[in-house]
Amino acid sequence: MFYLTKLLVKLFVKDSDNCDNPKVRAAYGNLSGVCGIILNLVLFGGKLFAGIVSASVSVIADALNNLSDAGSSVVTFLGFKLASRPADREHPFGHGRYEYVAGMGISVVILLMGIELIKSSVEKIICPESGTAFSTLSLAIMIASIFVKLWMYFFNSGLSRKINSTALKAAALDSLTDCIATSVVIIGLLISASTGVQIDGWLGVCVSLFILFTGVSTFKESLSPLLGKAPDPEFVDEIKETVLKNDMIVGIHDLIIHDYGPGRCFISLHAEVPCDEDILEAHDAIDLTEKQLENRYNCFATIHMDPIASNDAFTNELKMKISEGLCELNPEYSIHDFRIVKGSTHTNVVFDMVIPYGLDLTERQIKQSAIEKIKSINNKLYPIINVEKSLSD
Repeated sequence: MFYLTKLLVKLFVKDSDNCDNPKVRAAYGNLSGVCGIILNLVLFGGKLFAGIVSASVSVIADALNNLSDAGSSVVTFLGFKLASRPADREHPFGHGRYEYVAGMGISVVILLMGIELIKSSVEKIICPESGTAFSTLSLAIMIASIFVKLWMYFFNSGLSRKINSTALKAAALDSLTDCIATSVVIIGLLISASTGVQIDGWLGVCVSLFILFTGVSTFKESLSPLLGKAPDPEFVDEIKETVLKNDMIVGIHDLIIHDYGPGRCFISLHAEVPCDEDILEAHDAIDLTEKQLENRYNCFATIHMDPIASNDAFTNELKMKISEGLCELNPEYSIHDFRIVKGSTHTNVVFDMVIPYGLDLTERQIKQSAIEKIKSINNKLYPIINVEKSLSD
């Protein structure tokens, strides 16, 4: 299986290791789509013949499932074609999200077919037709289809891992559930042939439920990045590590990663630099870091420079005390953009406070508890707090 996949990639995907290149991704998607269309149409014809010969609704249902899979492969092919289109005036960040739309299209096709198949299977249970005829040829076709679908699972799964594609992952999962569904149908044929018990309709329901499960799971996975899911924690850590390699940058916050399709993202963040550094040198360091991010991750990068008083002992000590106090309220609280403005009667303490999702308290209640905690440290402190949630952690 592995060697055949490797051979196909070598023959049809140029520069196959450059997976961030939209044209290379499109070539992988096209390869998967064409293979899926051809193999699923062959399986549809073979299973349809087997179902007619054996008069089995579950076999015919399985054949129609392969026809829907061929339609899904067409969607995959078109999705990658559209996703590879270059950026234009209306879509300055490209068309990469068509890959996610393709995954949703595959899911919808699967769901519609599952609904139709479960209806026909229930009708078979309510109004059973003539008995299922056992055929060695039908059995051989079904067993062969399992091996074909198993290869398609490993094929699409390997391509999915190679280019990190939810659409190809959906296609792989669909092939795996097809293997299970066809195995169930074979069991039904054997039971009907050996015992005379007609469980064909019930097995058709089982096949349909597998199809529906696949459709729901792949739909959710394809929809999530379109809604704006949180970035991969490992990717976030890599970005932080890359930025902090610059000696002039002492911290980062407000990291936002916009996903415009696999291999297409926009990174924005605030980089903290000591306020006593030369402004031109600091700006040059920020520009250099932006270029490093763009070259490493094939992305757009924008960094806002935040000057902080990193060498002021009083500010650092006060920041540590306030940070420790807020952690007593909730260990997941953190602060950034910390600065102070001293006055004759009081000292303004200005900072952003990051809170986790899912708290029962309102932001107003959280802010009030933070103010009370800071006042307990020193009642001459006047907190000015901006409460926010992390967009990357």
